[in-house]
Amino acid sequence: MRSAGERSAAYREVRQPDTRLDLDRILATREQISSVFRDTPQFACPALGDMLDCEVVIKLETANPIRCFKGRGTEVVMSRLASTPDPKAAVCASAGNLGQALAYSGRTRGIGVTVVAATSANPAKIDRIRRLGAAVELVEGDIEEARQRAREIAASDNALLVEDSENLDTCEGAATIGLELIEGCDRIDTILLALGGGALATGVGHVFKSLSPTTEVVCIQPSGAPALALSWRARTVVTTDRTDTIADGVAGRFPIAAVLQDLLAVADHVPLVEEASIKAGMRLLHRHAGLIVEPSAALGIAAILEDPSRYRGKRVAAVICGSNVLPEAFSEWIKD
Repeated sequence: MRSAGERSAAYREVRQPDTRLDLDRILATREQISSVFRDTPQFACPALGDMLDCEVVIKLETANPIRCFKGRGTEVVMSRLASTPDPKAAVCASAGNLGQALAYSGRTRGIGVTVVAATSANPAKIDRIRRLGAAVELVEGDIEEARQRAREIAASDNALLVEDSENLDTCEGAATIGLELIEGCDRIDTILLALGGGALATGVGHVFKSLSPTTEVVCIQPSGAPALALSWRARTVVTTDRTDTIADGVAGRFPIAAVLQDLLAVADHVPLVEEASIKAGMRLLHRHAGLIVEPSAALGIAAILEDPSRYRGKRVAAVICGSNVLPEAFSEWIKD
């Protein structure tokens, strides 16, 4: 097996897709990410694969203090901020997971964090954000109104605005998931990625297109929150008036133009899946992999359920991106 130094040297010789991301920077971010977020479990799940008629590899991004993948990106953001001569506070808009991640990374470095969320946000996620020491401001509307308020706070308080996916550190931090998958598997035919703001999809997608270009990169959105998928299909930004999905972690309405350009460079297929398939995916992950996941984390399994012939007989890796879900909601959603 190659040493880390040998792998890094080999990686620098590859051809990268035309995105804002850079493989050298992604490799360097590993040292900025706390060990609690790195080297997460990845394993074949035969029971689930037998149900789906393909070989399923699970990449479990929930085995950390905030139960989601976003700590990888916020660790990079806050490491850079902490290294400045006079670190200022940070602010973000979040449906819950980014806010928890930023609060965690800020607290460990003594940097103040404000999180703006919609009043409709998951109350358990909001409670955890407060417990991690961040200030929380709730606004009427949805994540788009929260983003606008976060921009206002950043401008008036001279705070660092952390916009998930637009901030490149959030993408390149998430990209380290792809490095771990490629280094731990001799072959992956398809990688399944939840598509929300785009950090996970563009980050991991960039790594796979650089280091495993034959792997199909599939990025999935709910039919009830299709803005970025519609934008990818149209090759221009498409906005929507509303969202209607249980997958609150991926429910945006206004795609970021720069993120769309990155997605166009790395995504091979961007399907939309129905709510019934998302619930079925959650149920299968619970019954056959013993996992409690939030709806966004089941989008990959939902994609297999809706288009089984595409994945039949292949080795398919699914990134399980979060498990921040209310117990009563989870129990209701996984009922037959």
